[in-house]
Amino acid sequence: MHLAQLNIATAKYDLEALEMKEFMDNLDPINAIAESSSGFVWRLQDENGDATAIQAFEDPRTIVNMSVWQSIDSLKDFMFRTHHKSFLTRKKEWFEKATEDTYVLWWIPEGTIPTIKEAIEKLNDLRENGDSPQAFTFKSNFTPSDL
Repeated sequence: MHLAQLNIATAKYDLEALEMKEFMDNLDPINAIAESSSGFVWRLQDENGDATAIQAFEDPRTIVNMSVWQSIDSLKDFMFRTHHKSFLTRKKEWFEKATEDTYVLWWIPEGTIPTIKEAIEKLNDLRENGDSPQAFTFKSNFTPSDL
């Protein structure tokens, strides 16, 4: 099994605004780090190699990031042990404070790619029911054997 993840964020400003420039300018380098990270399998992207133009929610300022990893540890290594961490710690500069979960993790069979629809259903499941083997956060230690 592989680990799928979805995270969303609602920008404080239009993505083209000067206030978002540093974030937007670093998407390609951060995505390149992800793609070269051990355990990386796949990430959502449009024909330009970006996911910010993919509108999955009514609010055009809500952006999505979705990827697949070989394990929780490989995702954590990318998130917290690369240059990505410096942008994660600055999230409040660019994005609205969320009042509910903004990311979800779930196990998928190797060789499959999750859809945005499936990912949003997982996020909604997490928001409605809390952590479970079907939809969880880093606070839980669910493994594929828990399914």
